[in-house]
Amino acid sequence: MSGKAFNRDVSKAKRQAREGAVVTITRGRAAHAQQASIVDLLAMPEAADIDFEPPRLQAGAYRPAALKDA
Repeated sequence: MSGKAFNRDVSKAKRQAREGAVVTITRGRAAHAQQASIVDLLAMPEAADIDFEPPRLQAGAYRPAALKDA
């Protein structure tokens, strides 16, 4: 929805927001949009339907931290 349309009819934007995300567009770009973090994405109810199995780390791909007593 354009910024002008939003300003003309805020009630319409509110109704649309009940059904899903509403993005206001200014000069062809999303206005006030923030990139979602991985935490936000995983907190979405639809995330339960996503198959995600990351590959296991190969031996030698990591090493434990060398902690010293103070």
